[in-house]
Amino acid sequence: MPDFNIDHRLRHIYDVYPEAPARPLVGITCDSGGEDFSLRRMYCLQVERAGGTPVLLPPTADIRTVLPLLDTLHAVIFTGGGDHNPLWMGEEPVPQLGTVNPLRDSYELPLCRLAYNRHLPMLGICRGMQTIAIALGGHVCQHIETGIKHSQSAPKDEATHSVTITPGTMLDKAYATYRHLDADEAARRDTLLPADAPMRIHVNSFHHQAVDNAGEHLKVAAVAPDNTVEAVESDEYRSIIGVQWHPEQMAEAGLPLFRWLVEAARTRRDAVSFHQTHVTLDSHCDTPMFFAQDIDFLKRDPRILYDLHKMDDGHVDAVSMVCYLPQPAIGERFSEKVGFDVDSPSHYADLIFDHINDICQRAPQRLSIARTPADVWRDKREGRHSILLGIENGIALEHNLRLLKHFKQRGVTYITLCHNGDNDICDSARGCNTHNGLSKFGREVIAAMNGLGIMIDLSHAAETSFYQALEASSAPIVCSHSNCRALCNHPRNLTDDQMRALAAAGGVMQLTLYHGFLKLPDAHVSKVGIVGSPVPSDADITDFIRHLEHAVSVMGIDHVGIGTDFDGDGGIKGLRDASELVNLTETLMRHGFSQQDISKIWGHNWLRVMAKIQGMADVTP
Repeated sequence: MPDFNIDHRLRHIYDVYPEAPARPLVGITCDSGGEDFSLRRMYCLQVERAGGTPVLLPPTADIRTVLPLLDTLHAVIFTGGGDHNPLWMGEEPVPQLGTVNPLRDSYELPLCRLAYNRHLPMLGICRGMQTIAIALGGHVCQHIETGIKHSQSAPKDEATHSVTITPGTMLDKAYATYRHLDADEAARRDTLLPADAPMRIHVNSFHHQAVDNAGEHLKVAAVAPDNTVEAVESDEYRSIIGVQWHPEQMAEAGLPLFRWLVEAARTRRDAVSFHQTHVTLDSHCDTPMFFAQDIDFLKRDPRILYDLHKMDDGHVDAVSMVCYLPQPAIGERFSEKVGFDVDSPSHYADLIFDHINDICQRAPQRLSIARTPADVWRDKREGRHSILLGIENGIALEHNLRLLKHFKQRGVTYITLCHNGDNDICDSARGCNTHNGLSKFGREVIAAMNGLGIMIDLSHAAETSFYQALEASSAPIVCSHSNCRALCNHPRNLTDDQMRALAAAGGVMQLTLYHGFLKLPDAHVSKVGIVGSPVPSDADITDFIRHLEHAVSVMGIDHVGIGTDFDGDGGIKGLRDASELVNLTETLMRHGFSQQDISKIWGHNWLRVMAKIQGMADVTP
């Protein structure tokens, strides 16, 4: 008998706490036609079966009305429907083009790009796969000519042709527990297919447009026997899959994709929750190098890897922006090396810091210059991003210790003693052993920095400079952007002995995303980076994790952190700019790091060392 008693229906909810388990929110795009929005209920049922909560996303002429909702979601499904207008790809329509939906195209394509910016997991189904491809720079063929029927007249839940899945892809792993026996091969060989053989599954199919170029952000994950692309997925370690068939109609056989999406959404939710409750700090970026190009930090600027939008998307709380001062060659004037008309290195540094001040003053509710760890925590509580100031290359001091106090008063938290060349302070890892380590002036600089509570940064320093500075400093030292020489034999990286000595002295090593410090290049794939060294094209987030895990094994979890070197040629596949830094948190979670450990890596170690160094200062600026 139907139960029409509300209290009875709510009893099983009221009798437990919490009333319902926390489920990831999965947005699902709707179709539009006339006065109605529509969505096949099977999309919602599959999301619910997989453990998620479906949230419907009706198309709108003003996508800004959906942005607040997008920022609460943990994943998005782009659903099936009619054709895409080829004008979005710069093409004229062919005669076989079907019905297009202007409202849906103009809504879903930008929505997909916005979801991509926010690093949301995405699943594209049929038209939705094509939506993802077009939005991310791929190409969709308007009409496929093939001997296989891709638009079936059979019932929607009936499989009508096969697809072969590329081994090792996310799609392959999603279907891992559903590996099917290839009936023809099994009958011929009387055996199961090898475990590493490409998986073949049977699917339903309703399309005549198809992806024919996945573009730079995606890769092919499955093909039909006629080589029509039947699935694509992220080629950047993002949780994005698009399939040309309709898994929502295939009940249990289609459920693996929804389980994959909900699990990715759950990880995304947990990572964002972590960022909401912990400070995340990047100890080194070179974005000020681009100030001469009239970049706008407050807008989404494609020329730079850090801007306010990307910090929001990546859930990054704080970043040390350094004034990088290039090392002049003998006989070369400093003003010839920078994009502004300045008469000295200190003048250039002041100009850079003035520019950063101006940026923060233009958005005081969103940005603030932080001088201390307490400032960073206050900004976090009040909803602002922190910018900390640093100097990369001690030539900014112009052999004048009085400038140290000036820069301390400006808010400088650390100084990288040298860059790619010996200076009047110390020898560089890329230098000529001018001083056999520290100069006399360099020892005076270290003592003065200790007194002022300015962090001494030995990234770029020669090994002799490193050990002598470690001995000369009364306070811990830091390396703001360096990696492990044991894994990549580059002079800029730290040996295991250096790492142990740094940890023993209470310092911290911030691992960086510069290709050349993560992985040595193969001669046939290398290219020249901005510092003139070979840069491999294939370093990625897995290489960074290897360096991080090695550093933790050598130094302990209390002495490692992250210094991206974004806009200083840092950036690798999976971590290309600030918007992708939340991906690092997700990856660390998948690798079994605890929240406490991730918190230490993501800035607490750096802030602890900063607080100690500032607390040891004996001079009030």
